[in-house]
Amino acid sequence: MQITEFQEELLSKAIDAGFQEAEVYYERSESFQCMIFEGEIDSYETSEEGGLGFRGLYNGKMGYAYTEKIDEDSIPFLIDSAKANADTLDEDDGSDIFGGSKDYSTHTFYSEELAKIQVPEKIELIKSVEKKVLAYDPRIVTLNYCVLQDFSGERILANSKGLSLKEKKNGIVIFISAVVKDGEEMKTGSFIKVTRDFGSLDADKIAKEAAEEALSYLGEQSIPTRRYPIIMRHDAAASLLATFTPIFSAENTQKDQSLLKGKVGKKVASDIFTLLDDPFHPDAASGSNFDGEGVATKTRSIVSNGMLETLLHNRKTAKIDGVKTTGHAHKTSYKSTLTIAPLNMFIAPGEKSQDDLIASLDNGVLITNLAGLHSGTNTISGDFSVAASGFHIKDGKISSPVKQMTIAGNFFDLINDIEEIGSDLHFRPGGYGSPSLRVKELSVTVD
Repeated sequence: MQITEFQEELLSKAIDAGFQEAEVYYERSESFQCMIFEGEIDSYETSEEGGLGFRGLYNGKMGYAYTEKIDEDSIPFLIDSAKANADTLDEDDGSDIFGGSKDYSTHTFYSEELAKIQVPEKIELIKSVEKKVLAYDPRIVTLNYCVLQDFSGERILANSKGLSLKEKKNGIVIFISAVVKDGEEMKTGSFIKVTRDFGSLDADKIAKEAAEEALSYLGEQSIPTRRYPIIMRHDAAASLLATFTPIFSAENTQKDQSLLKGKVGKKVASDIFTLLDDPFHPDAASGSNFDGEGVATKTRSIVSNGMLETLLHNRKTAKIDGVKTTGHAHKTSYKSTLTIAPLNMFIAPGEKSQDDLIASLDNGVLITNLAGLHSGTNTISGDFSVAASGFHIKDGKISSPVKQMTIAGNFFDLINDIEEIGSDLHFRPGGYGSPSLRVKELSVTVD
């Protein structure tokens, strides 16, 4: 049974069965992953998954159901399950079905050129990368990971109010983790790249970046434990932003789980800090023209020059706060209910290079990687204490890699203490981006 035919029949029968309004959300994804070890395929995995979520307003309450089977028998199952689900609810949760936005972007998230690239060509690329990394320097002894993953998917949203939306997306991820050894010292360094442009994947350039990242950590030194001025490299800053994104959710402020409650229109960060969410940013591999409710997405300023302009809303939270939705309703899958999440959230870049930021410090620390972000952070208080890798900055230059560090601070303080923002905006998988940041100081403990 074709998905469009299935959706039409399900919606029609749902209304006949007593639902005041109803919605169908379908998604399908495919992925292929190949890991190389010593010139051979170490693992090769393909996966395909998908299904359909149904929700409808029944006796004033929103009921939910889902299935992986797109066939005639699933229609009464979904209708009966959603009815039963609605009946178990104590009260109306305020949800309803959206009739549609006036205009939708027609941005494409799918590369036909990438879709044409055959698997053997992708495998040859990742084999070439491994070979070039290992040949780059004799101190590179092995690769923990040398992985290429290709992904694609589609989603379709239709409802009884006449809304019908669909889009496709695809992309490719390369992840390299190289192990280097010099005497008794052994270190690792990693490289990650997400793109829709297969032609931009240059094996020599990837190998050089991955190798030099790993080699840069050799020769580590200890530095005194104290508070230091910090340069948070773009990838570490993006990881920290991703971890603390829940503070910007209206759902969390309404549950008293974010200190940004009541702060819209007030200063919450440094004057040079601007936080944007752009579903169409060309450097990010994620994004969408519509959110999980079918609301049209658009570029939004969350924080502008330190001022909190808006929280992230879906239609339910917007109704509670008496504002318009920001188009951030999110479904983690067809099985899930609606929540809130950004699309491509990033800190707006400045004009100075990372080298300029480093040159501005006499005695500081460059943080390049963070570990333990989920266990060492508290998104309600903003406190964090996490393991970090990085380098000692002395007299405006990189002096040496630093032995294993722990950095500690508070995210709300950190965004207020940003003194300079670099021009080197990078996005990580998942749609979080940041340039390098110069922060007034953080507590650095060296093991």
